Amino acid sequence: MLTYYDLKIGDKASLSKTISESDIYQFAGITGDFNPLHVDAEYAKKSIFSERIAHGILTAGFISSVLAMKLPGSDTIYLSQNLIFRAPVRIGDTVIAEVEIIEKRDEKKIIRLRTQVRNQRDEIVIDGEAIVMK
Repeated sequence: MLTYYDLKIGDKASLSKTISESDIYQFAGITGDFNPLHVDAEYAKKSIFSERIAHGILTAGFISSVLAMKLPGSDTIYLSQNLIFRAPVRIGDTVIAEVEIIEKRDEKKIIRLRTQVRNQRDEIVIDGEAIVMK
């Protein structure tokens, strides 16, 4: 397990996941977000996306997974996250969530990280920053 003092500015970690129809329905069921853009193919055909898209927060959730499981890792306390949704994620897209340490504040063991999610075409679909405590 990494300690705060093992972590360096510039350290990175990532994970990838292919988004399935099941992921979208499970997320909708857990959260109660049944927006037809996500769950109704006929409705979504008439939207600006022309097809169903994944929930933005479902996609952003992979950032949390990287923070908790890889960098900074276990015992990380998530303090804040800002997100800019830049592009839709569709069923079948493979997303790569990546975090990078950009600042450390030793007095309280606070870490600021760049957080991005890209698709298989290397397009940024989510951009943001997280603040955590280790």
